[in-house]
Amino acid sequence: MAKPEQPAHTGSGPFLERRYHIDIVRPRHTAAALMQQIQCDVAHFSPDLLADFEKTAGEQHSLAVDDEFSIKILGPWNGQVRVTEVTPTSFEFATLDGHPEAGHIRFSLLPHPDRADALRFEIRSWARSRDGLVAFMYDKLGAGKRVQEQTWRIFCERVAEASGGATLGSVQVETIEKGSSQSAHA
Repeated sequence: MAKPEQPAHTGSGPFLERRYHIDIVRPRHTAAALMQQIQCDVAHFSPDLLADFEKTAGEQHSLAVDDEFSIKILGPWNGQVRVTEVTPTSFEFATLDGHPEAGHIRFSLLPHPDRADALRFEIRSWARSRDGLVAFMYDKLGAGKRVQEQTWRIFCERVAEASGGATLGSVQVETIEKGSSQSAHA
């Protein structure tokens, strides 16, 4: 039986919107072609020592709604995600019951806001910690936060490398705390 999704409203602690992005100038691939590479091999872009993705439902070398991944995360953080949306330039995962976070995460390739010869690869999540213990370990001790940030930084860097273009600076990280009672991204 499939695990249920774990939406943000079921979690604990502050509702956070996290954004990681890198700008790529003169990529050798279109946004759709680069995204197809990512969708065909999500595990390749993630550092397996920090977050090892293993596809457990769905066809290998493709990505479709309802595909699932098991993720071995450094420390006591293992979890599962389900694909909830796939477009030519994006995809989204929802966390499943037992994942350390409750919410969604979206991976997108977007036109750069200021340059016609550039793309922006962005990872954006809307989530809360699964429970009070995870919130304490993540927020107060910072262990989960450091692993998560490093995972998504490396993921962004690997996408930039696969693009064949040059980066316009390093990976940018932004966290916006929305409070503990706000409803989550739908």
